[in-house]
Amino acid sequence: MDLKGKHILVTGASSGIGRQAAVDVSKLGANLTITGRNLAELKNTQAQLAGNNHFVIETDLTKAEQIKKLSTELKALDGIVHCAGIVKPVPVKFIKEQQIDEVFSINFKSVVLLNAELLQHKKINNNASIVLISTISTLYPYFGGAIYIASKAALEGYGKTLALELSPKKIRVNILQPALVKTAIYQSTIDTAFSEEEMHKYEKQYPLGIGETEDVANAVCYLLSEKSKWITGTCIPMDGGLTLGTLKS
Repeated sequence: MDLKGKHILVTGASSGIGRQAAVDVSKLGANLTITGRNLAELKNTQAQLAGNNHFVIETDLTKAEQIKKLSTELKALDGIVHCAGIVKPVPVKFIKEQQIDEVFSINFKSVVLLNAELLQHKKINNNASIVLISTISTLYPYFGGAIYIASKAALEGYGKTLALELSPKKIRVNILQPALVKTAIYQSTIDTAFSEEEMHKYEKQYPLGIGETEDVANAVCYLLSEKSKWITGTCIPMDGGLTLGTLKS
C-alpha cells in the first residue's frame, strides 16, 4: 500500500488507536495533520512519525469554535481518520443528562460538525477516504455501555448516510467496529466495568485474543489506500472471533 503525496487528518492522535494509525499511515508516505486535546502527547506522537512534513494542531473537538478554527487552518485532505472518543460506563438506571451530552459530544457530534465544516470549506478532495471508528459493542453490547454504544450506533447510521451523499465525488466512507483493543480505554473499561476475574473470563471468549492497536491501524491504512477504492458505506467488525460463537471450555 502507498499513501505518498496524500494529506491525512487523524483526530484523537494523542494516544491509542489514533496514535498508532498516525504512525502507520506516516510509514506509507502520507503527510499528516494530527489533532487532539493534549498537546504534549500530540508532540509525542509527532516524534514517532516517519518523515518530516507533519503538523500538530491542538483542538478540543467538543467546542464548535475550535472545530471551525481547525477547518480553516487545514490544507485540502485526501483522508480523515476520526479516532477521538471516550468511554463512560454507567448502568442505565444511573444515567444523567450530563453524561449523555459528554459522550455524544465527542463520539458523535464532533465528527458530524467537523465533516460539515470541512465539506463547506471544500477541504476534502474528490476520491478521498474517511474512516470512522465505532465499536463491536453496537452488535455485542455489555453491561454499563448504553451511552457509549448509543453514540457509536448513531455514528454508524451517520457514516452510511455520509457515504451515500459523498459518493458522487468518489469520496469513500467506512466504519471499523473493533472489539477490545489494548489501549488506555481498554484499561479503563477493565477498571470500571469488570472485576479481574470477570475480565479474565471475558478474554477467553476471543479465539484470536484481545486486539492490538496495530490490528486496527492496518485496516485504517487499507481503507485510506487505493486498494479499497471499491469499498464504501461498510461496517467492518474486528473482534478476534468474539461474535462467532462459544468455544468449548
